[in-house]
Amino acid sequence: MKAAVYIKYGSPEVIQIVDTEKPSPKPNEVLVKIKVSSATRADTMIRQGTPKFGRLFLGLFKPKNTALGTGFSGVVEAIGSQITKFKVGNEVFGEKLFSNGCNAEYICIAEDMVIENKPTKISHQEAAPICDGFLTSYNFLKDIANIKEGQHILINGASGSLGSAAVQLAKVLGAKVTGVCSAKNVSFVESIGADEVVDYKNEDFTNTQNKYDIIYDSVGTLSFKSCKNVLTQKGIFMTPVLSFGILWHSIVNSKKVKFAATGLKKTKDLKRLFLDLVDFFKQGKLYTNIDKSYKLSDIAQAHHYLETGRKVGNIVIINP
Repeated sequence: MKAAVYIKYGSPEVIQIVDTEKPSPKPNEVLVKIKVSSATRADTMIRQGTPKFGRLFLGLFKPKNTALGTGFSGVVEAIGSQITKFKVGNEVFGEKLFSNGCNAEYICIAEDMVIENKPTKISHQEAAPICDGFLTSYNFLKDIANIKEGQHILINGASGSLGSAAVQLAKVLGAKVTGVCSAKNVSFVESIGADEVVDYKNEDFTNTQNKYDIIYDSVGTLSFKSCKNVLTQKGIFMTPVLSFGILWHSIVNSKKVKFAATGLKKTKDLKRLFLDLVDFFKQGKLYTNIDKSYKLSDIAQAHHYLETGRKVGNIVIINP
């Protein structure tokens, strides 16, 4: 089978499409023929080995795990002897972290991991990125912020994968939402439910009289210092993008500043959040926006586009 790998840190040109052995499922695994996989800004940072201190975990001089991609949607092609939930031919989607990568033609995944039957009303393209944008943002809103109905949340980067997911989820959970994005994406952020939208190039939300219960910096371009004056007394600043500043503040001011790596949560907790999302999609409460799609052979182009910062919603990789 074909798979995308990178054997050294660097630009998108370090990505190679290689032929590798098609996996065989263990007794507790299913073999999924991947129709669509995700490509994210996090993937580009891992490929670059940034921030540099992240290489303590990724590999100091070269990557320990050379595979790319975590989100997938596809069809079960084979099952292990212990499988009870899935059958050959089932359309499934989910996420596999720290593995041989989902930017590939096949993957094996255990039945009790983050995998579920795909709702019939959404396509493989819509399903593949759900565990990237929606699962991460739902973890922040539900488990970290414990967002309540009527609270006011500001979402920075509201037009991206994480941000657009957070806008929709915050509305589902009953919050008032202010989205921050560029002027060209204001109408999109409004269309997915934001009550107010700020064009960051023409308005500085930190210099207004507005106060927020939660500030969710989905793209890592803000600092707690610049935002603390527009937080309510018990308000929190949270982000999935780690920096030295965020690390420091999350230690010395842990009640106000929150960082978390969603992928490091226990599988049972990820599965709990994931199953909530499946229900939301079945009910038509959430919507996946696809900006661009690329063939697996063109994944380097996808990474180049991700690095422009102009992405609206999600990028997906299509297998033949």
